[in-house]
Amino acid sequence: MALSWRSWLANEGSKHLFLFFWLSLNVWLFWKTFLLYYQGLQYYYLHQMLGLGLCVSRASASVLNLNCCLVLLPMCRVILAFLRGSQKVASKKTRRLLDKSKTFHVTCGITICIFSVLHVAAHLVNALNFSENYNEEFLALNAANYRGEDPRKLLFATVPGLTGVIMVLVLFLMCTASTFAIRVSNYDIFWYTHNLFFVFYMLLMLHVSGGVLKYQTNLQEHPPGCFNPNKTLRQNLTVPKAFEELFPDYTTETFPEDLPVPEPFVQNHFMRICSEEPKFQSHFPETWFWISGPLCLYCVERLYRYIRSNKPVTITSVISHPSNVLEVRMMKDDFEARPGQYVILHCPRVSALESHPFTLTMCPTDTKATFGVHVKIVGDWTERFRDLLLLHSNQDTEILPIFQQRRYPKLYVDGPFGSPFEEALNYEVSLCVAGGIGVTPFASVLNTLLDGWKCYKLRRLYFIWVCRDIESFRWFADLLCMLHNKLWQENRPDYINIQLYLSQTDGIQKIIGEKYQALNSRLLIGRPQWKLLFDDIAKCNRRKTIGVFCCGPNKISKILHKLSNSSNSYGTRFEYNKESFS
Repeated sequence: MALSWRSWLANEGSKHLFLFFWLSLNVWLFWKTFLLYYQGLQYYYLHQMLGLGLCVSRASASVLNLNCCLVLLPMCRVILAFLRGSQKVASKKTRRLLDKSKTFHVTCGITICIFSVLHVAAHLVNALNFSENYNEEFLALNAANYRGEDPRKLLFATVPGLTGVIMVLVLFLMCTASTFAIRVSNYDIFWYTHNLFFVFYMLLMLHVSGGVLKYQTNLQEHPPGCFNPNKTLRQNLTVPKAFEELFPDYTTETFPEDLPVPEPFVQNHFMRICSEEPKFQSHFPETWFWISGPLCLYCVERLYRYIRSNKPVTITSVISHPSNVLEVRMMKDDFEARPGQYVILHCPRVSALESHPFTLTMCPTDTKATFGVHVKIVGDWTERFRDLLLLHSNQDTEILPIFQQRRYPKLYVDGPFGSPFEEALNYEVSLCVAGGIGVTPFASVLNTLLDGWKCYKLRRLYFIWVCRDIESFRWFADLLCMLHNKLWQENRPDYINIQLYLSQTDGIQKIIGEKYQALNSRLLIGRPQWKLLFDDIAKCNRRKTIGVFCCGPNKISKILHKLSNSSNSYGTRFEYNKESFS
């Protein structure tokens, strides 16, 4: 059980602990802010006038400030890629935490949605309270202009109210379009609505600049909780019941100015006497302090990415593979990348605004400057991209010299950016599991090993590839055969263990072609027996830490995740890393 606990902590336990810590931090911040504002209302006897709505709205606003500040940081891809590749982040566990940046971004987004609902509900109550409980004693604190003012005017005829309503609509669009169903069925909706975040932040900065929040400027002359009996009784105002017991004879009469305040009253109820009434002034928007830094950092990074990707790449070749897969090979000056990283492609002729991430299947090296990606043709963007690159969508394109190539459309590359698969070469033993087109991140690893494997820590690689169509294995069949032959020539046939699984078959059980003979013996029909596979790997690698990398359907990912957390009798520990299609 101890090993199982260690595996759980190494894989998903750290994420769960962090999420629990983050939730606890937000709840603690909400509660502390709530108490702070509630005590302030009690000092001025405004809790009956405003109720708890103001406390809830301010407490939820503090949580929103924190999350709106941090939700942008996981999207700073250049910074994350720099930290991952920097020698200053030498710990593998720390680098693996960077892989949870998307999870942290989603967590902050969900937190913003939840506390926004609470914030809106509290302000609806506030609008009603300001209207019904209008108090002439604190004119500066009243959001309403007179008693009984229509609360809808406060919501739609003021800057804070109107910007708040628009922000709710923008946030609703962003949240609904971020659901899994919409992202899978129509990625364009997710892409365009998510870019409304800039509108959201601009409205947020206007929302907090309406001057509704005020602070007291004369705390020395009027400390919270003090009492001015002369003014209170001179104006024939009804005093609190606690005062009536101490001043039974003066509750309805003018209190003489030269009469000293009764000593028991001061000792039992108040420690200080105020010399003037409180004065209030609009508070500087604290939200600006929270979001200005991350927003400027994100904008600077986007500007840097735009400058870096402003020059189009040179497309050297385009290859049409079976099962609707397109390979694009490119060249770009001063482009450097590590195995497992990804780039973002932008083709203005396909879409002026859209850009999509693709994992590098070939990285530039010291001997060659070419890098490439494999594009699965699914969706409108990839279909239009294919039609622009190929003369005919069903025609294979031969690899021609650059000077003989047809004129391709302009293509811009942003990146590279980091991913969990960069760690595949940093384990002594790695298990790489791919499902269909999910093989792309491992293709760059295999290409790197083909150039030379001795300089890396990796000494044994288990490569599992599951496909429905046998033609899909042709995408990287040549690469697998070349790597297999190279390792045999170097007397290291046990360096890589290749297992190909064909989950669906119509009777074809072999890859057509004599040059793929090395792969025919490694082609199996059906699905892997994952439990037996993990037991066999654990038995052959006793007391070692094995990196598990998966890029494929969630069903396979969940199975591998569960097996990585389970214990075994060989002292082997599995550390799980995952990349999902969604």
